[in-house]
Amino acid sequence: MLVDSHCHLNYKGLVEEQGAVLERARQSGVTAMLNISTRESEWRDIVSTADRENDVWASIGIHPHEADAHPDVDLGKLVKEAGHNRVVAIGETGLDYYYDHSDRERQKQSFRTHIHAARETGLPIIVHTRDAEADTANIMAEEMEQGAYTGVIHCFTASEDFARKALSLGLYISISGIVTFKNAKDLQETAAKLPLDRLLVETDAPFLAPVPHRGKTGEPAFVADTARFLAALRGDTYEDMCEATSQNFYQLFTKARP
Repeated sequence: MLVDSHCHLNYKGLVEEQGAVLERARQSGVTAMLNISTRESEWRDIVSTADRENDVWASIGIHPHEADAHPDVDLGKLVKEAGHNRVVAIGETGLDYYYDHSDRERQKQSFRTHIHAARETGLPIIVHTRDAEADTANIMAEEMEQGAYTGVIHCFTASEDFARKALSLGLYISISGIVTFKNAKDLQETAAKLPLDRLLVETDAPFLAPVPHRGKTGEPAFVADTARFLAALRGDTYEDMCEATSQNFYQLFTKARP
């Protein structure tokens, strides 16, 4: 049993052969995939994919890159769309100061709105953060004081200090194929120390294909390579890594439980 906790099945590179992509994932032992939305125009197709495929789930949200294009993120709309039986998460959302594709204050406002939606629906939030550790941590902590919510730091590449802060708030941490890259020594050191009961694995496909597929279009089947590398890095067995990260996925995304 293995779960890809974050992929974009409706993105260019995967959607053109989505059926074959899903079949390759299943043959690699992947039993569930969470298909992530990044803008409102995607919501219908992403939910439709989850409706059609029993092992695919959906999220509803606006990526920080898209915050300027969605200046008035509607809490009511997020909550309404999240009521669909195949929608198990809010996001992805968060802060991205590396590319700065959207105004930072607008990113912050959107992030908080998504947290409110997560709190109101009881669904976990999927957090994207890049070069924005301090603001991300501060917003998450401030919002937690206003009422509890759950979530995951997806595609984790931040510092060990940020990991500790996220864990202290009760969030999970998801490791992508970046951990397999030769230049990811800091990430590898942090990933080796993370508690096994708070770990998830993901591909972020079609991006970030792990070694030995680096340079290719990423796909959910490759989550097995990331799990295998992470297990070896930590001194765990591959079977234990698969079991733990799958159990953690269902512990967090309770709506997806079989």
